[in-house]
Amino acid sequence: MLYLVGLGAGGAQELSENALQALRRAQRVFVSNPNHPSVRALQWTGIAFEACPADHDEAARTLVEAPERTVAVAMPGHPLIANPLTRPILLMATEHGRPVRLVPSRSFVEPALESVLLPATEGLQVLDARCLPHLRHDPTIPSLWFGIETPERLQAVQQQLLRFYPPEFEVFLIHAPGDESLTETRRTALSRLTRMPSDVVTYLLTPPCSRREQVYEGFEGLVRVVAALRAPDGCPWDREQTHESLKPHLLEETYETLEAIDSGDPAELREELGDLLLQVLMHSQMASETGAFDIESVVQYLTEKLISRHPHVFGDAHAETAEQVLKNWDKTKRAQKGRDSVLEGVPRAMPALARAQEISKRAARVGFEWDSIHGVLEKLREEETELRQAIESGDTARIESEVGDLLFTVVNIARHAKVDAEDALRTMVDRFTRRFQWMEVEAARQNRPLESLSAEEWEALWQRAKQQTP
Repeated sequence: MLYLVGLGAGGAQELSENALQALRRAQRVFVSNPNHPSVRALQWTGIAFEACPADHDEAARTLVEAPERTVAVAMPGHPLIANPLTRPILLMATEHGRPVRLVPSRSFVEPALESVLLPATEGLQVLDARCLPHLRHDPTIPSLWFGIETPERLQAVQQQLLRFYPPEFEVFLIHAPGDESLTETRRTALSRLTRMPSDVVTYLLTPPCSRREQVYEGFEGLVRVVAALRAPDGCPWDREQTHESLKPHLLEETYETLEAIDSGDPAELREELGDLLLQVLMHSQMASETGAFDIESVVQYLTEKLISRHPHVFGDAHAETAEQVLKNWDKTKRAQKGRDSVLEGVPRAMPALARAQEISKRAARVGFEWDSIHGVLEKLREEETELRQAIESGDTARIESEVGDLLFTVVNIARHAKVDAEDALRTMVDRFTRRFQWMEVEAARQNRPLESLSAEEWEALWQRAKQQTP
């Protein structure tokens, strides 16, 4: 039998009677941390012991393979809490078929809470400072940190907490909880934490921090803000939203971002990109609430996709030109998604002009292409003739078809000329709007209604508008 014995939080009074009896029955006793104050209880009771090897795997092997029938390993507190040796022991004991019995005493958790009378009614996070910076915790729930026995560890915890709590937020540094003769509790502002002493039996307790007090920094802070908005006690409007209800907002923010790009104003673009990012975070947060996915998996999936679709950057493939990159991208994308057609995956919800150009690009990449732009211009003349004939026929369906052919040909001209058709039309409409509004102002200045102008006057006013308005 292999006993995993808890020595309690500290001091002889914390050692349970069952734990003491198990240590006395064992033929061989090991101690995982001989310098821990709780080990004094063994010395007082005359129990002989030896220290475990420093390496956890070696220590587990020594314990599991020990020839004695009953072996005990004494650990500070509770064997299942904050004792890194426990996991390798359990794994190796299972492999070797050696039975294990748990003989617990109290961990440091209860006496630490008792020392400051902090009720953990909504939960408690018990965190190992040695796992930083890869730990995540919720500042709205109290947390108890262990493994802060060095100034470097204490500083690492402080830096982590300052990302969530204000500098003057008060925390508790608790020394030797459970040992009445040694217990000392210091209350200090988080900014002054590193001025305090710490050792192997020092723990840090952070009370819950309200959302109004918390610090929100960087991408992680933004994710927490969105989660708070969607929380049961968050914003009523945000809580009511669904993927479907946010669709118009996503489209609106996309257009506003495009407009910011056209404006050339970096500050405006920064703001609109933030609004667009909020839409991504809202959809990700709603999905996380149902267990579908979260923002971390969105980011991870994107990372893996970018790496897999850029083998010329992250692999052994080669691509010297942007055209080669796009061809490789399409090929890899079709293979990953199991698509038979190069035209699959172009969203029907895209604006028609942008969708037409994307369809045209994909067809051209696999060879469905004119030799030069002159061939497309010839096609434009052909489509114009066919449209004239359709108009003369008076067939509405035929006219609609020929208008579509003409527009698609113009899109191909834009692609050959390396012009984005959607941008070109949007810019033109903006330009037309500015000039027409100038004409409205000018006609009003002359006290002449636009409806009263002749064709010649319209043309003259238009030419002036072109001169006055870029």
